Amino acid sequence: MFYYVLKYVLLGPLLRLVFRPRIEGLEHVPAEGPAIVAGNHLSFSDHFLMPAILKRRITFLAKKEYFTGPGIKGRLTATFFRSAGQIPVDRTGKEAGQAAIREGLGVLSKNELLGIYPEGTRSHDGRLYKGKVGVAVMALRAQVPVIPCAMIGTFEAQPPGKVIPNIHPVVIRFGKPLDFSRYAGMENEKAILRAITDEIMYAILSLSEQEYVDEYAAVVKAQQTEAAGAAEKERRFPRMPLG
Repeated sequence: MFYYVLKYVLLGPLLRLVFRPRIEGLEHVPAEGPAIVAGNHLSFSDHFLMPAILKRRITFLAKKEYFTGPGIKGRLTATFFRSAGQIPVDRTGKEAGQAAIREGLGVLSKNELLGIYPEGTRSHDGRLYKGKVGVAVMALRAQVPVIPCAMIGTFEAQPPGKVIPNIHPVVIRFGKPLDFSRYAGMENEKAILRAITDEIMYAILSLSEQEYVDEYAAVVKAQQTEAAGAAEKERRFPRMPLG
């Protein structure tokens, strides 16, 4: 119930007023039945803009940290995500991927729309990164189509770390459904899963026209953080020349 109150009364009208999103390809989203909507992830606002414009309810797999944040802000965020029916997923540990797959298949088994970001995390620089194969596993096990989606302009509207969004035009673009039924029963084949995931990412790339990086976003983030830490350490404690 609260999902529809947010969508039609509280948050939806506000988002439409602020962002004025232009929607393209909405006819590609099925009116009924299970399907996966796989998109790029540029901004915190992505979680709210897509549900605001879709006629059907969509459930996202959201990182657990949104539900466990400290202080008043953390509690409000957790309450909001729970009330909107979003599902917390622990992204750490060996079982993280399997847990996300189980939760996603549970949504699809109810003939609902599942929203997922194959990159696994927000892009920190606006580029599109290599996708993780969980989306392919779910598509094959549930035997559902994958609708590629591109969020365009949300990085400029609300880049990482910015709380109050900028006024910036946003386009939400959906592509034709991708059918992977030809790979039915092959969800344990690593090469097949990689090929499906790459096909999904290429479809997203064609819609978003981003620069593509054939590496995982989380790995690149960690490398850049480590490099920045080393540079700061060198600045604070420069090495003395020998001799």
